[in-house]
Amino acid sequence: MKRAVDIAGALAGLVLLSPLLLALALAVRLETPGPPLHWSRRVGRRNAIFPMPKFRTMRLGAPDVATHLLAEPEAWVTPLGRFLRRTSLDELPQLWSVLTGHMSLVGPRPALFNQDDLVALRTEAGVDALRPGITGWAQVNGRDELPIPDKVKLDREYLDRRSLAFDLAILLATAKAAITGRGVRH
Repeated sequence: MKRAVDIAGALAGLVLLSPLLLALALAVRLETPGPPLHWSRRVGRRNAIFPMPKFRTMRLGAPDVATHLLAEPEAWVTPLGRFLRRTSLDELPQLWSVLTGHMSLVGPRPALFNQDDLVALRTEAGVDALRPGITGWAQVNGRDELPIPDKVKLDREYLDRRSLAFDLAILLATAKAAITGRGVRH
């Protein structure tokens, strides 16, 4: 059932949001040179690496690490990128990853390929059995503000509490967090 909801939601999102997706792609492209999408290597279900699209929020040549690990993230994030991150609009291209089966609408956020500490803790907690999500329980409970062990604890809680009703509650909480920009550092 969850996969059917993911496919229907991703298709509906891609169709309904296509004018916004095109406008954002054009805005990213006009702001800085380079492609509008950044394909990030992420850790998916059973720790398989997959390419995940996001609207590019950083200048070309930015190191491929989590933003909080950069010495001066403000030097890399573009002005439009700050807005896209605060509103989570940079995540919309991931509807494609949901459609292809690499992701779900709701699940633990996919770790970067080089976030070994997060991947190890998630594997130990059994969370690696889940498809990563565009949004998740940890995201609506702190996002960038959470230390890794707390994220994994919330990811495990999601694994234990999974249901269609819980996913819907997380999607609604995500919309609220995106509007307010709560929990975003960079």
